[in-house]
Amino acid sequence: MRNKIIFGMAIAGVLAGLIAAYIFGMQRKAQPPVFKPASSPFETAIFANGIIESDQTSGSNINVYPEVAGPVTQVLVKEGQSVSAGADLLKIDDSVQKRTTAQLRSQAEAALALLNELKAEPRRETLDIAKAQVDLAVANLKAARDQYEKDRASFDADPHSISKSVLDIADDAVQQAGAALAVARRQYDLTKAGAWSYDILNQQKTYDALEQAYEAANALLIKYTITAQKDGIVLALYATASSYVSPQGIYDTYTQGQDPILVIGPPQEYLAVRCFVDEILVSRLPNAFHIRAQMSVRGSEIKVPLEFVRIQPYVSPKIELSDERQEQVDLRVLPVIFRFRKLDAPVYPGQEVDVYIGQQ
Repeated sequence: MRNKIIFGMAIAGVLAGLIAAYIFGMQRKAQPPVFKPASSPFETAIFANGIIESDQTSGSNINVYPEVAGPVTQVLVKEGQSVSAGADLLKIDDSVQKRTTAQLRSQAEAALALLNELKAEPRRETLDIAKAQVDLAVANLKAARDQYEKDRASFDADPHSISKSVLDIADDAVQQAGAALAVARRQYDLTKAGAWSYDILNQQKTYDALEQAYEAANALLIKYTITAQKDGIVLALYATASSYVSPQGIYDTYTQGQDPILVIGPPQEYLAVRCFVDEILVSRLPNAFHIRAQMSVRGSEIKVPLEFVRIQPYVSPKIELSDERQEQVDLRVLPVIFRFRKLDAPVYPGQEVDVYIGQQ
Protein backbone atom coordinates (compact mmCIF):
# COMPACT_ATOMS: atom_id res chain seq x y z
CA MET A 1 0.00 0.00 0.00
CA ARG A 2 2.77 2.36 0.92
CA ASN A 3 4.60 1.71 -2.36
CA LYS A 4 1.46 2.51 -4.34
CA ILE A 5 1.13 5.89 -2.59
CA ILE A 6 4.75 6.78 -3.30
CA PHE A 7 4.39 5.66 -6.92
CA GLY A 8 1.24 7.80 -7.35
CA MET A 9 2.88 10.86 -5.87
CA ALA A 10 5.84 10.43 -8.23
CA ILE A 11 3.54 10.24 -11.26
CA ALA A 12 1.65 13.36 -10.04
CA GLY A 13 4.92 15.25 -9.62
CA VAL A 14 6.04 14.35 -13.14
CA LEU A 15 2.69 15.46 -14.58
CA ALA A 16 2.83 18.77 -12.60
CA GLY A 17 6.34 19.42 -13.91
CA LEU A 18 5.29 18.75 -17.49
CA ILE A 19 2.28 21.08 -17.16
CA ALA A 20 4.39 23.84 -15.56
CA ALA A 21 7.03 23.51 -18.28
CA TYR A 22 4.35 23.86 -20.92
CA ILE A 23 2.74 26.88 -19.26
CA PHE A 24 5.98 28.76 -18.63
CA GLY A 25 7.26 27.82 -22.08
CA MET A 26 4.35 29.54 -23.78
CA GLN A 27 5.37 32.77 -25.54
CA ARG A 28 2.89 35.55 -24.83
CA LYS A 29 2.27 38.16 -27.48
CA ALA A 30 3.76 41.55 -26.49
CA GLN A 31 1.25 44.27 -25.61
CA PRO A 32 1.21 47.19 -28.06
CA PRO A 33 2.71 50.44 -26.65
CA VAL A 34 0.31 53.04 -25.34
CA PHE A 35 1.83 55.53 -27.74
CA LYS A 36 4.50 55.34 -30.39
CA PRO A 37 7.95 56.10 -28.95
CA ALA A 38 9.70 59.21 -30.21
CA SER A 39 11.79 58.60 -33.29
CA SER A 40 14.16 60.74 -35.30
CA PRO A 41 12.78 62.23 -38.52
CA PHE A 42 16.32 62.88 -39.78
CA GLU A 43 18.89 60.53 -41.23
CA THR A 44 21.39 61.65 -38.62
CA ALA A 45 20.31 63.61 -35.58
CA ILE A 46 21.14 64.61 -32.01
CA PHE A 47 18.66 63.78 -29.27
CA ALA A 48 18.12 66.31 -26.48
CA ASN A 49 15.76 66.88 -23.62
CA GLY A 50 13.85 70.13 -23.80
CA ILE A 51 11.56 72.25 -21.70
CA ILE A 52 8.89 74.57 -23.06
CA GLU A 53 8.99 78.19 -21.98
CA SER A 54 7.75 81.56 -23.12
CA ASP A 55 9.33 83.02 -26.22
CA GLN A 56 11.78 85.69 -25.04
CA THR A 57 14.18 87.79 -27.06
CA SER A 58 16.76 86.79 -24.46
CA GLY A 59 16.74 84.79 -21.25
CA SER A 60 13.72 82.76 -20.14
CA ASN A 61 10.49 83.39 -18.23
CA ILE A 62 10.35 86.34 -15.83
CA ASN A 63 10.50 85.13 -12.24
CA VAL A 64 9.12 87.88 -10.01
CA TYR A 65 10.61 88.34 -6.55
CA PRO A 66 9.65 91.19 -4.19
CA GLU A 67 12.28 93.62 -2.93
CA VAL A 68 10.57 93.82 0.47
CA ALA A 69 9.24 91.30 2.97
CA GLY A 70 5.83 90.95 4.58
CA PRO A 71 2.45 89.23 4.35
CA VAL A 72 0.48 89.53 1.11
CA THR A 73 -2.66 91.61 1.62
CA GLN A 74 -4.17 91.45 -1.85
CA VAL A 75 -3.69 89.37 -5.02
CA LEU A 76 -4.91 91.31 -8.05
CA VAL A 77 -4.32 88.79 -10.88
CA LYS A 78 -4.91 85.14 -11.63
CA GLU A 79 -3.04 82.51 -13.61
CA GLY A 80 -3.49 82.81 -17.36
CA GLN A 81 -4.46 86.48 -17.15
CA SER A 82 -2.91 88.95 -19.58
CA VAL A 83 -1.30 91.96 -17.90
CA SER A 84 0.06 95.25 -19.21
CA ALA A 85 3.31 96.90 -18.21
CA GLY A 86 2.78 98.86 -14.98
CA ALA A 87 -0.31 96.90 -13.92
CA ASP A 88 -0.56 96.03 -10.21
CA LEU A 89 -0.08 92.31 -9.55
CA LEU A 90 -0.26 91.99 -5.77
CA LYS A 91 0.20 94.07 -2.64
CA ILE A 92 2.27 93.45 0.48
CA ASP A 93 1.38 94.86 3.91
CA ASP A 94 2.83 98.41 3.93
CA SER A 95 1.28 99.76 7.13
CA VAL A 96 4.60 100.32 8.93
CA GLN A 97 6.40 101.73 5.89
CA LYS A 98 3.46 104.03 5.12
CA ARG A 99 3.67 105.60 8.59
CA THR A 100 7.45 105.87 8.41
CA THR A 101 7.11 107.68 5.08
CA ALA A 102 4.48 110.04 6.50
CA GLN A 103 6.73 110.84 9.48
CA LEU A 104 9.70 111.66 7.23
CA ARG A 105 7.46 113.78 5.04
CA SER A 106 6.31 115.81 8.05
CA GLN A 107 9.90 116.28 9.21
CA ALA A 108 10.92 117.46 5.74
CA GLU A 109 7.99 119.89 5.62
CA ALA A 110 8.93 121.25 9.06
CA ALA A 111 12.53 121.73 7.94
CA LEU A 112 11.33 123.52 4.79
CA ALA A 113 9.10 125.82 6.85
CA LEU A 114 12.03 126.77 9.08
CA LEU A 115 14.22 127.33 6.01
CA ASN A 116 11.61 129.65 4.49
CA GLU A 117 11.37 131.46 7.83
CA LEU A 118 15.12 132.07 7.88
CA LYS A 119 15.04 133.30 4.27
CA ALA A 120 12.10 135.62 5.05
CA GLU A 121 13.87 137.34 7.94
CA PRO A 122 13.73 140.05 9.19
CA ARG A 123 10.12 139.83 10.21
CA ARG A 124 8.47 143.26 10.07
CA GLU A 125 7.12 143.01 13.61
CA THR A 126 10.53 141.99 14.96
CA LEU A 127 12.18 144.87 13.14
CA ASP A 128 9.61 147.31 14.59
CA ILE A 129 10.46 146.08 18.10
CA ALA A 130 14.17 146.58 17.47
CA LYS A 131 13.48 150.10 16.15
CA ALA A 132 11.38 150.90 19.22
CA GLN A 133 14.22 149.73 21.47
CA VAL A 134 16.57 152.15 19.65
CA ASP A 135 14.10 154.99 20.15
CA LEU A 136 13.81 154.12 23.83
CA ALA A 137 17.56 154.10 24.20
CA VAL A 138 17.77 157.54 22.52
CA ALA A 139 15.15 158.90 24.93
CA ASN A 140 16.95 157.42 27.94
CA LEU A 141 20.22 158.99 26.79
CA LYS A 142 18.55 162.38 26.35
CA ALA A 143 17.00 162.15 29.84
CA ALA A 144 20.34 161.19 31.38
CA ARG A 145 22.11 164.07 29.65
CA ASP A 146 19.48 166.57 30.71
CA GLN A 147 19.79 165.44 34.31
CA TYR A 148 23.57 165.61 34.15
CA GLU A 149 23.53 169.12 32.66
CA LYS A 150 21.17 170.33 35.41
CA ASP A 151 23.34 168.83 38.11
CA ARG A 152 26.46 170.25 36.48
CA ALA A 153 24.98 173.74 36.20
CA SER A 154 23.90 173.67 39.86
CA PHE A 155 27.35 172.46 40.97
CA ASP A 156 29.09 175.13 38.90
CA ALA A 157 26.86 177.84 40.42
CA ASP A 158 27.29 176.63 43.98
CA PRO A 159 29.56 173.67 44.76
CA HIS A 160 27.68 173.19 48.00
CA SER A 161 24.24 172.87 46.30
CA ILE A 162 24.82 169.20 45.38
CA SER A 163 27.54 166.77 46.24
CA LYS A 164 30.28 165.70 43.85
CA SER A 165 29.00 162.14 44.22
CA VAL A 166 25.58 163.01 42.78
CA LEU A 167 27.28 164.73 39.83
CA ASP A 168 29.42 161.63 39.21
CA ILE A 169 26.36 159.38 39.34
CA ALA A 170 24.60 161.57 36.76
CA ASP A 171 27.68 161.40 34.53
CA ASP A 172 27.77 157.56 34.84
CA ALA A 173 24.07 157.45 33.90
CA VAL A 174 24.89 159.34 30.68
CA GLN A 175 27.66 156.86 29.83
CA GLN A 176 25.37 153.87 30.52
CA ALA A 177 22.57 155.35 28.43
CA GLY A 178 25.03 155.91 25.56
CA ALA A 179 26.24 152.32 25.77
CA ALA A 180 22.64 151.05 25.84
CA LEU A 181 21.90 153.10 22.72
CA ALA A 182 24.90 151.59 20.93
CA VAL A 183 23.70 148.06 21.82
CA ALA A 184 20.16 148.83 20.67
CA ARG A 185 21.44 150.15 17.34
CA ARG A 186 23.64 147.06 16.82
CA GLN A 187 20.69 144.82 17.67
CA TYR A 188 18.58 146.73 15.16
CA ASP A 189 21.25 146.33 12.45
CA LEU A 190 21.51 142.57 13.26
CA THR A 191 17.74 142.13 13.05
CA LYS A 192 17.55 144.12 9.84
CA ALA A 193 20.33 141.97 8.25
CA GLY A 194 18.15 138.86 8.57
CA ALA A 195 19.32 135.27 9.12
CA TRP A 196 23.01 134.44 8.99
CA SER A 197 24.04 132.81 5.69
CA TYR A 198 25.56 129.87 7.57
CA ASP A 199 22.29 129.27 9.42
CA ILE A 200 20.43 129.27 6.10
CA LEU A 201 22.99 126.88 4.55
CA ASN A 202 22.81 124.54 7.54
CA GLN A 203 18.99 124.50 7.42
CA GLN A 204 19.09 123.98 3.65
CA LYS A 205 21.28 120.89 4.11
CA THR A 206 19.01 119.61 6.88
CA TYR A 207 15.98 120.00 4.62
CA ASP A 208 17.77 118.31 1.69
CA ALA A 209 18.72 115.33 3.89
CA LEU A 210 15.17 114.94 5.21
CA GLU A 211 13.70 115.33 1.72
CA GLN A 212 16.01 112.62 0.38
CA ALA A 213 15.11 110.37 3.32
CA TYR A 214 11.43 110.92 2.52
CA GLU A 215 11.95 110.18 -1.17
CA ALA A 216 13.85 106.98 -0.31
CA ALA A 217 11.09 105.90 2.08
CA ASN A 218 8.45 106.68 -0.53
CA ALA A 219 10.37 104.72 -3.17
CA LEU A 220 10.49 101.78 -0.78
CA LEU A 221 6.77 102.18 -0.07
CA ILE A 222 6.03 101.86 -3.80
CA LYS A 223 7.82 98.50 -3.83
CA TYR A 224 5.15 97.04 -1.52
CA THR A 225 2.94 96.97 -4.63
CA ILE A 226 4.35 94.50 -7.17
CA THR A 227 3.78 95.66 -10.75
CA ALA A 228 4.35 94.09 -14.15
CA GLN A 229 7.52 95.31 -15.82
CA LYS A 230 6.30 94.43 -19.32
CA ASP A 231 3.28 93.12 -21.17
CA GLY A 232 2.73 89.41 -20.70
CA ILE A 233 0.72 86.54 -19.25
CA VAL A 234 0.73 85.25 -15.67
CA LEU A 235 2.04 81.70 -16.07
CA ALA A 236 2.19 80.71 -12.41
CA LEU A 237 1.06 82.33 -9.17
CA TYR A 238 2.52 80.96 -5.93
CA ALA A 239 1.62 83.72 -3.47
CA THR A 240 -1.82 83.92 -1.89
CA ALA A 241 -3.43 86.45 0.43
CA SER A 242 -1.90 86.27 3.94
CA SER A 243 1.12 84.25 2.75
CA TYR A 244 4.52 85.62 3.78
CA VAL A 245 6.93 86.65 1.05
CA SER A 246 10.48 87.98 1.10
CA PRO A 247 13.18 88.94 -1.42
CA GLN A 248 14.01 85.20 -1.53
CA GLY A 249 10.48 84.47 -2.74
CA ILE A 250 7.91 82.27 -1.01
CA TYR A 251 8.58 79.03 0.84
CA ASP A 252 7.27 75.90 -0.87
CA THR A 253 6.40 73.23 1.69
CA TYR A 254 6.40 70.56 -1.03
CA THR A 255 9.92 71.14 -2.38
CA GLN A 256 11.15 72.78 0.85
CA GLY A 257 12.69 75.52 -1.26
CA GLN A 258 12.02 79.09 -2.27
CA ASP A 259 9.83 79.83 -5.30
CA PRO A 260 9.22 83.16 -7.06
CA ILE A 261 5.93 84.74 -6.02
CA LEU A 262 4.78 84.56 -9.63
CA VAL A 263 6.07 83.83 -13.13
CA ILE A 264 5.28 86.01 -16.14
CA GLY A 265 5.81 85.21 -19.80
CA PRO A 266 5.30 87.38 -22.86
CA PRO A 267 2.14 87.16 -24.99
CA GLN A 268 2.13 83.56 -26.17
CA GLU A 269 1.68 83.69 -29.92
CA TYR A 270 4.92 81.70 -29.97
CA LEU A 271 6.44 79.37 -27.39
CA ALA A 272 10.11 78.50 -27.03
CA VAL A 273 11.81 75.17 -26.43
CA ARG A 274 15.08 75.24 -24.53
CA CYS A 275 17.01 72.08 -25.42
CA PHE A 276 19.93 70.81 -23.38
CA VAL A 277 22.55 69.19 -25.62
CA ASP A 278 25.08 66.91 -23.91
CA GLU A 279 28.55 68.44 -24.07
CA ILE A 280 29.93 65.38 -25.85
CA LEU A 281 27.45 66.02 -28.67
CA VAL A 282 28.11 69.76 -29.00
CA SER A 283 30.71 69.19 -31.71
CA ARG A 284 28.04 67.44 -33.81
CA LEU A 285 25.66 70.41 -33.80
CA PRO A 286 24.96 71.58 -37.35
CA ASN A 287 25.80 75.07 -38.51
CA ALA A 288 23.29 77.66 -37.29
CA PHE A 289 22.13 78.27 -40.88
CA HIS A 290 21.35 74.57 -41.42
CA ILE A 291 19.83 73.50 -38.11
CA ARG A 292 16.48 71.73 -38.25
CA ALA A 293 14.64 70.25 -35.31
CA GLN A 294 11.46 68.41 -34.41
CA MET A 295 9.75 68.27 -31.03
CA SER A 296 7.88 65.22 -29.77
CA VAL A 297 5.37 65.70 -26.99
CA ARG A 298 5.71 62.90 -24.47
CA GLY A 299 2.75 60.55 -24.19
CA SER A 300 1.26 61.60 -27.51
CA GLU A 301 1.69 61.35 -31.26
CA ILE A 302 2.23 65.12 -31.52
CA LYS A 303 5.32 66.12 -33.48
CA VAL A 304 6.05 69.78 -34.16
CA PRO A 305 8.76 71.24 -36.43
CA LEU A 306 10.84 73.85 -34.66
CA GLU A 307 12.39 77.13 -35.78
CA PHE A 308 15.96 77.74 -34.64
CA VAL A 309 16.38 80.94 -32.57
CA ARG A 310 19.80 80.99 -30.95
CA ILE A 311 22.41 79.10 -28.97
CA GLN A 312 23.09 80.20 -25.41
CA PRO A 313 26.92 80.05 -25.55
CA TYR A 314 27.53 78.80 -22.04
CA VAL A 315 27.92 75.16 -21.05
CA SER A 316 26.67 74.56 -17.52
CA PRO A 317 25.80 71.62 -15.19
CA LYS A 318 22.55 69.93 -16.12
CA ILE A 319 20.29 71.10 -13.30
CA GLU A 320 17.87 73.23 -15.31
CA LEU A 321 15.05 70.71 -15.59
CA SER A 322 14.56 70.21 -11.86
CA ASP A 323 16.64 73.06 -10.45
CA GLU A 324 18.19 70.58 -8.04
CA ARG A 325 21.91 70.07 -7.59
CA GLN A 326 21.33 66.28 -7.47
CA GLU A 327 20.36 66.20 -11.15
CA GLN A 328 23.42 64.75 -12.89
CA VAL A 329 25.80 67.50 -11.88
CA ASP A 330 28.60 65.49 -13.52
CA LEU A 331 26.93 66.12 -16.90
CA ARG A 332 27.22 69.50 -18.59
CA VAL A 333 24.93 70.72 -21.33
CA LEU A 334 24.67 73.50 -23.92
CA PRO A 335 21.26 75.24 -24.18
CA VAL A 336 19.88 75.57 -27.71
CA ILE A 337 16.66 77.57 -28.13
CA PHE A 338 13.96 76.92 -30.75
CA ARG A 339 10.43 78.22 -31.08
CA PHE A 340 7.06 77.28 -32.61
CA ARG A 341 3.58 78.70 -32.92
CA LYS A 342 1.48 77.89 -29.89
CA LEU A 343 -1.48 76.90 -32.07
CA ASP A 344 0.59 74.05 -33.52
CA ALA A 345 0.39 71.97 -30.32
CA PRO A 346 -1.65 71.90 -27.06
CA VAL A 347 1.36 72.38 -24.79
CA TYR A 348 2.26 74.76 -21.98
CA PRO A 349 5.38 76.41 -20.54
CA GLY A 350 7.19 74.13 -18.11
CA GLN A 351 6.35 70.94 -20.03
CA GLU A 352 9.22 68.55 -20.88
CA VAL A 353 9.58 67.34 -24.47
CA ASP A 354 11.94 65.28 -26.63
CA VAL A 355 13.79 67.03 -29.43
CA TYR A 356 15.75 65.68 -32.39
CA ILE A 357 18.19 68.11 -33.95
CA GLY A 358 19.31 67.50 -37.52
CA GLN A 359 20.38 69.55 -40.50
CA GLN A 360 19.04 70.52 -43.87
